[in-house]
Amino acid sequence: MVRSLWTAATGMIAQQTNVDVISNNLANVNTMGYKTHTAQFKTLLYQTIQSKTTSANGDTKPVGAQVGLGVRNSAISTKYTQGALIDTGIQTDFAIEGDGFFAIQGLDGETYYTRNGEFDLSIGNNGMILTTKEGYPVLDDTGVPIELDASQYEATKITINGDGEMCYPDELNNQQPIGVKVGLVQFSNPDGLDKLDESLFKVTEASGEARWESDDPALHKSKVRQGYLEGSNVQVVDEMVNLIVAQRAYEMNSKVITTTDEMMSQANSLKR
Repeated sequence: MVRSLWTAATGMIAQQTNVDVISNNLANVNTMGYKTHTAQFKTLLYQTIQSKTTSANGDTKPVGAQVGLGVRNSAISTKYTQGALIDTGIQTDFAIEGDGFFAIQGLDGETYYTRNGEFDLSIGNNGMILTTKEGYPVLDDTGVPIELDASQYEATKITINGDGEMCYPDELNNQQPIGVKVGLVQFSNPDGLDKLDESLFKVTEASGEARWESDDPALHKSKVRQGYLEGSNVQVVDEMVNLIVAQRAYEMNSKVITTTDEMMSQANSLKR
């Protein structure tokens, strides 16, 4: 196969992946807690045409000749920068300031993690349960679903302070902690988390085990803001620029294929 055809084809495939990543970022510009993804690339093998050698008269040729054989996607990384805080005024909406994640219990009993703090207080078998919009229980700092006695607490009076402690007014209407704290975790390498749907993340070997902020004094503690949600950190202007660049790169690679095809046609016509 002609090298230029293969090289240009790999470039088109790589840029298509780039466009897919950018389009997903733009589609989630209004998704709470969404983090921008970035496609990264690396070169493929090189073919050596001429090694380092000497010329006919003995002069040294220190530089050889190698031709690259294209590009491929190496990774799709995630930017975990802070998103803008959006004031919703809803008591069960929580935003995280810092590197923490909320811990969620899935239907399979496994623990998942998210930055999306759109929660609800739902009525369970034994009281009120703090859940996600999909109904997954939110875990406290001990890894247990947050459940409150409905006969003892009114949902509209429950607040959360900056440390994630749930509070309730006493006889003097002063907010007092009730001994329940929203669990926040951090990871040594959050970029290694496995991305799932519904803005959830899953632990992998690359991310390392979850480190609970309440148990690890070495961690810089995150803050919880009640009545706010963390918006996505997608920068629309940057993504549109990246989209234009990716489109131009795709067009240039397709032009290379067209040019190579014309050159081969001309070469084949020489024998006529």
